[in-house]
Amino acid sequence: MRKLKLFALFVAIVINQQIGLAQNNSPLIVKTKKENGIELIQKDSLFSMQFQFRMQNRAGYLSKSEEDLTPQEMEFRVRRLRMRLKGFVANPKITYYVQLSFSRGDMDWEDPNASKYNTSPNIVRDAVISYEPMNSLKLTFGQTKLPGNRQRVISSGNLQFADRSIVNATYTLDRDFGFFATYEKEYFALKGAMTSGEGRNSTKSDKGLNYTGRLEILPFGRFTKGNDECEGDLARETTPKLVLAGSFNHNENMYRQSGTLGNDLYSPATMQNLHLDLLFKYKGFAFYQEYCSRISKNGITIDPKEVSKMRNVYTGFGTLSQISYLFQNNYEIAFRYANITPDDKLYKNTTYPSINEKKQEHFHLGISKYIYGHRLKVQGNLLYQITHDLKNSSNLKQIGAIFQVELGI
Repeated sequence: MRKLKLFALFVAIVINQQIGLAQNNSPLIVKTKKENGIELIQKDSLFSMQFQFRMQNRAGYLSKSEEDLTPQEMEFRVRRLRMRLKGFVANPKITYYVQLSFSRGDMDWEDPNASKYNTSPNIVRDAVISYEPMNSLKLTFGQTKLPGNRQRVISSGNLQFADRSIVNATYTLDRDFGFFATYEKEYFALKGAMTSGEGRNSTKSDKGLNYTGRLEILPFGRFTKGNDECEGDLARETTPKLVLAGSFNHNENMYRQSGTLGNDLYSPATMQNLHLDLLFKYKGFAFYQEYCSRISKNGITIDPKEVSKMRNVYTGFGTLSQISYLFQNNYEIAFRYANITPDDKLYKNTTYPSINEKKQEHFHLGISKYIYGHRLKVQGNLLYQITHDLKNSSNLKQIGAIFQVELGI
């Protein structure tokens, strides 16, 4: 943590110094633009750097059950604290993007869940170099998000609920390291990636690679200023906008339960993920629908040293529906229904009777006040969650609430 503090201090000093130089007729130009942070551009266009930070401070509660309202969980913490740097070097067609996370709850890593490919907190979230030979084509090398389900690709800073859904948490492709390509036109987009399959910040890679492809169709053309990259219709689209999309992922010889995330499996497995999603926006109204499914070859693994221990891939499917309306005073009301259902072999398996994955259903009501778009907002969520034990024909119903404030530049 001492290194993190020193690094953050160094960045602050550099930015402060550069701004001071720019104000004294230096070769640097300083710009500030809504939702784009602070940007430094060299007058001879040799480089640029855009600096942003954001934080999410959260308080949360979840009851033991619907009848017993004593807390099972209380959450008081900095959920996310991030810094982003992006710009170009030497040529506007050569760009970079770096995103770092600093809060303990934002590193997606716990000591008991350490993977042999990921043995430290995940400070580095994104680190990529891109080349754009033409306006419609972008080639990228490094670590960033795979082109999977839309809710995962949307930044956590642009969500209309405090967090993404259980569908994303279960079936996300997350981030990985490798080669990425995007080809975008007015009415469609093609995205692909060939990556390591071990996830972010891996110390090494195995011989099995991870392949992802995505197709997006926009029958009414592009959304206003990237409005499809955030939840809710903050742009208040003046004409109907719709995007239909599908992603397919094949991860060969993976060693972690979710491919790029999770505990190590006891033996390698292969999985395929299918993601389908739809987004519609018009005059403050937004509707989002998502379907995710996963299958896996050899997805149930046994500890060779202790055969009673097992780890498996969560195979099955999930659906997500979100609907919202943004009022003229920038208050938004949103409703979410999400569910995940495991394959029957994960709760009704005579060969491995101890396996018992659960089905889950979540009903969430969200109210947000956008003070400065997604950069400054206050959010409140009410939760009603059901966990179904399909093996034992029982369920657990819980009630919860989340209060969150997000601030960034």
